[in-house]
Amino acid sequence: MRIAVLYGQLSLHNTTDEQDGLVQVESVSKALTALNHDPAPVSFSLDVKETVKALTDIQPSVVFNLVESIDGRGHLIHLAPSILDALNLPYTGAGTDAIYTTSNKVLAKQLLRGARIPTPAFVTPEDTGQKQLSSFRPCIIKSVWEHGSIGISTNSVVFPETFDQLALEMERRRPQLGGACFAEAFVEGREFNLSLLAQNGESLPQVLPPAEIRFENYTQGRHRIVDYKAKWESESFEYRNTVRSFDFPTQDRPLLAKLQKIARECWKVFNLKGYARVDFRVDGAGKPWVLEVNTNPCIAPDSGFVAAAQQAGMSFQHVIDRILHGPVTQLETRRCSEFDTFSWKIAVNE
Repeated sequence: MRIAVLYGQLSLHNTTDEQDGLVQVESVSKALTALNHDPAPVSFSLDVKETVKALTDIQPSVVFNLVESIDGRGHLIHLAPSILDALNLPYTGAGTDAIYTTSNKVLAKQLLRGARIPTPAFVTPEDTGQKQLSSFRPCIIKSVWEHGSIGISTNSVVFPETFDQLALEMERRRPQLGGACFAEAFVEGREFNLSLLAQNGESLPQVLPPAEIRFENYTQGRHRIVDYKAKWESESFEYRNTVRSFDFPTQDRPLLAKLQKIARECWKVFNLKGYARVDFRVDGAGKPWVLEVNTNPCIAPDSGFVAAAQQAGMSFQHVIDRILHGPVTQLETRRCSEFDTFSWKIAVNE
């Protein structure tokens, strides 16, 4: 098949996390070639007409959607599947609704609470003063939209004395967090990643081997969080001392089973497709809390998702093949030249 490998246009800053997107494009394209497909990278630009034209010229059978941000802005991630829907182009991974509702972390947490899935208490600048402060000491201030731990550091964990103080802290940190932010009760404990991969013909996904992020050599007073340095700065203490592990003692089996069950529930609640990752914290009493639901998580060769797949005996090429043949791509496939030209004009506001 002719496959457009769609990725987000990079910002002028071209940060490490954005560069990782290019690594994914290259790796996925190589795997598709090895699978006898014809990949063609396409940058999703803020000039939507330009992107539509590129897709028109390529006439892909399927789009492999790797867009995580556009021009460095995570809150625009849902534009890519929205345009692909308007063009009636089949694409890999989650649909527009799932990408929007999971990318907005506050909305995602509201949906989790509505489904009775445990997630830490949270407060936004708009509703400070309306909840008990004791629920938010300590708390961690996060971006509503940005992923990849953008704007997160060890000093993101704060101990506010009043809600006014917390509101001021959120306002002060807005620029480094991409704008909108919120405060979430900080769960001291263990951190787990559960990766999910769709199974053809099955409504529920395969849960890949659970991974725990272990914080080594963290002294008292250093908060155990996977911050930006831990993910992207290879020479930092945080990067070298946050270790992914798939080895668990026998007594962890009931906990792991509980995490797998909750991860599948998240798949259903958000109508996920293709592949996803659910991030957890487990408190000292052994209770799991969902931190985030990640649609279309990073699939660079050194990513956590690919590491979990390898633990399940899958090669990188096999993972890409599984994603390519996920439920979203099973829509009726039509070539670009057959699409309704009028719909295309509406989509680009011509």
